[in-house]
Amino acid sequence: MASSPKRQAREPLWSQPTTPMRRRMPTAVSAWLLDPASLTARLKGLCGAGFRVRLLRQKWRRPQACEAQRLGMLRGEFALVREVHLYCGERVLVYARTVIPRSTLKGRTRSLARLGTRPLGEVLFADPNMQRGPLEIARIPRDIPDYRAFLGEGLAGDAAWGRRSVFRLSGRSLLVSEIFLPGMPEFPG
Repeated sequence: MASSPKRQAREPLWSQPTTPMRRRMPTAVSAWLLDPASLTARLKGLCGAGFRVRLLRQKWRRPQACEAQRLGMLRGEFALVREVHLYCGERVLVYARTVIPRSTLKGRTRSLARLGTRPLGEVLFADPNMQRGPLEIARIPRDIPDYRAFLGEGLAGDAAWGRRSVFRLSGRSLLVSEIFLPGMPEFPG
């Protein structure tokens, strides 16, 4: 009897960072994954003038089901999805994906739609009223369609590790996912 082909993952399986999951995380990225501070600030401190953001794409689209659910969005609802690479010199260290519901882009948070190459972390962590939800961690398989084009060919094995959390600005939510690519430098301690 022939076995059925392996079903391709469509979305990452995000969860709280439990002890068993922490044991599976590669040592090189575990401190990055679990750090609640601003990734932008950490990378700027590490890379200095070599830190930069490259906007890969930003457009209105349906988020993944797990993203929409995490944000309390209705099924089929569109959001502004922003995807960037974070660089240290010429090396890409992080693929970041932000999902911003239409309802978030009102009032003073409307400017989130016009960040361009400005780091989102600068905006989020500069707001004294910003609230960050709990971190969720996932092993991101390379074959997930929404991530495949941006994870790169340099992955050790077939996956990268990432984290995500919901941020609230002026009571409005957005979801930020950060996927750590091969070659992450040692966590600045």
